[in-house]
Amino acid sequence: MPKPNAPWKIREIRGHIDAASGQEPPDLLLKNGTYLNSYLKRWVKAHIWIKDDRIVYIGENLPASAKETADCEGQFIVPGYIEPHAHPFQLYNPLSFGEYVSQFGTTSMICDNLFLLFQSDKKKAFSFLEEINRSQVQYYWWARFDLQTEVPDETGILSLDFMKKWMDSEYVIQGGELTGWPKLLQDDDLMLSWMKEIKGKGKRIEGHFPGASAGTLTKMKLFGADCDHEAMTGGDVVERLSLGYTVALRHSSIRPDLPELLKGIREKEITSYDHFFFTTDGSTPHFYKDGMIDSLIKMAMESGIPAVDAYHMASFNAARYYRMEEVTGAVAPGRMANLNILSAIDQPLPVSVLAKGKWLKKAGVAAEFPSFYWKQTGLEPLQLNWSLSLNDLQFSMAMGLKMKNDVIIEPYRITVDHSFDELSDSHDECFLALIDKRGKWRINTMLKGFASSLGGLASSYSTTGDIILIGKSKHDMITAFQRMKELGGGIVLAEKGEVLHEIPLGIGGGASLQPFQEVVNQEETFRSLLAERGYLFGDPVYSLFFLLSTHLPYIRITPAGIYDVLKKIILFPPIMR
Repeated sequence: MPKPNAPWKIREIRGHIDAASGQEPPDLLLKNGTYLNSYLKRWVKAHIWIKDDRIVYIGENLPASAKETADCEGQFIVPGYIEPHAHPFQLYNPLSFGEYVSQFGTTSMICDNLFLLFQSDKKKAFSFLEEINRSQVQYYWWARFDLQTEVPDETGILSLDFMKKWMDSEYVIQGGELTGWPKLLQDDDLMLSWMKEIKGKGKRIEGHFPGASAGTLTKMKLFGADCDHEAMTGGDVVERLSLGYTVALRHSSIRPDLPELLKGIREKEITSYDHFFFTTDGSTPHFYKDGMIDSLIKMAMESGIPAVDAYHMASFNAARYYRMEEVTGAVAPGRMANLNILSAIDQPLPVSVLAKGKWLKKAGVAAEFPSFYWKQTGLEPLQLNWSLSLNDLQFSMAMGLKMKNDVIIEPYRITVDHSFDELSDSHDECFLALIDKRGKWRINTMLKGFASSLGGLASSYSTTGDIILIGKSKHDMITAFQRMKELGGGIVLAEKGEVLHEIPLGIGGGASLQPFQEVVNQEETFRSLLAERGYLFGDPVYSLFFLLSTHLPYIRITPAGIYDVLKKIILFPPIMR
């Protein structure tokens, strides 16, 4: 039901009126609670009546009876938290992710559709949106205007009719994020026409403007951008607010910026918080072990932001921004019953959670979630009908890729002799190959700075779903690939001819079917094993994903070839297999 406006049918509304009028009992009565009234910006004691998935009454009156009553004396009720910028296929899948973070109070997510563009059949992508909508967590979606990498058939993937279906979808509430914004400055009128169309539908446009100047931010505002999540300092925040942007304050696994942003907000003497909300920006699994939006609320309150404003930054502000305030984001009659029940105002981790009027957590005990049948969505295990051989691992290129940090990659001149099947552990250069998941082409070069003693790594987790191979030993790279193929997709480490560790990714080769906590455990083992083998940065999962991502400097390996991001040219094209 994630329609941003008027999602209820006439007969449902009549039932809600009957419950509010006392003609039939509410399904749930939250008795004696103190709730956050977002319009008064104060805490008010009242009883809350819920019918089906909707709040039908708040006030001093009690119904004659209720199907269920929960006494909330001494407890505080706030809207369910909203994650406005989710990348829900970061090893985990949207269902497992939503079920897990709902226990920390996040009941709505606005999600990137990039994975679906690359991995899903076009028709079945919309079947997936329909199926996932039946879950208790609310999922809204973006419609991307670019693919975040260079591919030979971008117009085939982002065809006009397909883009129109995305923009028309009732589940899609924004366009973007604009990782391809430089194309707008270079007269990409097709992207601009899509932006105009989605704005004409009353939907928002999400920017992606790291390090952008005031002049560039102004131009992006003229193009139609509404929000940006790339502020890194207080000065960045003020600049964006001054130009009329809503600012998403990010705290993520590769950009844990919130403490610095909160400090900058204090130093800049910003006292109005109506145009802020929080985001964790699609962090990798380990980042969510201790919470999600709830932990950011806690940080904000501890920095001196008033509690009401901190909770609004987690819910009400996002709902107003996305023009779905009449449905969610507030504790008020007529709204969806997405509610967090807290033990204290300064404790944003809820003791109980309601979403769509159903308990997801009650008095600290998680509810059981219904099964989800992935086969119905067309997102099945990766099928590779080709094999990898030593002939595919021939390396002769003079230029390689050098990691400056987790995600920034520079070109470098290869000096080591890479004519052997195995490289020395005395340096940090590895073989690197990107191979088409359909087996049609390959790109072979070297990667410096990823590891110094890694046997072989194979990963179907990448921006496009094509296969990444990294390692010192070609034989271990083949071993890792073979196991990854058997799994139907995944990330596999191999060493001395044996599989060392694996993360099965049975949803299109990019996301796991396993419970979220199991994925956390697998990722943490993966991080530890890579650190032991010379990985010096913070997030190897994002390093893999962003190897192909051309919104980052300076050089990338892509399906179109090795790509110079600044010059926007292909330096070395792929080789047909």
